[in-house]
Amino acid sequence: MKLFAVALAIMIAPAMAAQQPADTAEAGRLRAQIEQRFSDQVQENLRLNPDQASKLKATQEKFGAQRRTIMQQQMDRRRALDDQMQPGMPANSDSVNKLMAGMRDGRAQMVKIDQDEDREMSGYLTPVQRARYQQMRERLMQRVNEMRMERRQEPGMGAPRPRLAPGPRPRAGRRRP
Repeated sequence: MKLFAVALAIMIAPAMAAQQPADTAEAGRLRAQIEQRFSDQVQENLRLNPDQASKLKATQEKFGAQRRTIMQQQMDRRRALDDQMQPGMPANSDSVNKLMAGMRDGRAQMVKIDQDEDREMSGYLTPVQRARYQQMRERLMQRVNEMRMERRQEPGMGAPRPRLAPGPRPRAGRRRP
């Protein structure tokens, strides 16, 4: 149940950050609470000594910040690509090409962050601890993704725009070249 609460908070934090500037502080506070709870669970489950716990916290902060930056950039690219790909509206090929290249680069950056993080953790965690940590993080992220999907399907919860809907959609603003 504790993991459910953590996952729920992780799911809500990015949505709050994307709303208004006042919400950003709340999202940051929520994210910090989530990270602390996850860190506590990791420390307990992996039986980390104080030195390992301290180093892991520093690693999580360092790479977490990098991940959040890339994830935000990827979300921005997805939105821009969705805007370009509106049914019934001609897309700008140059823009689409640049956005797709940016998405590809963002995925490569995420892989590099994972590799760098694992390399850093190998200096103070055993291989078994690193594997368990990765499993815990993966389970948490899977649950977060499941909850996001469920949330999108609830009425009034901001269902996603259909990507391949028939006919033109109303345009929110002017398309960027």
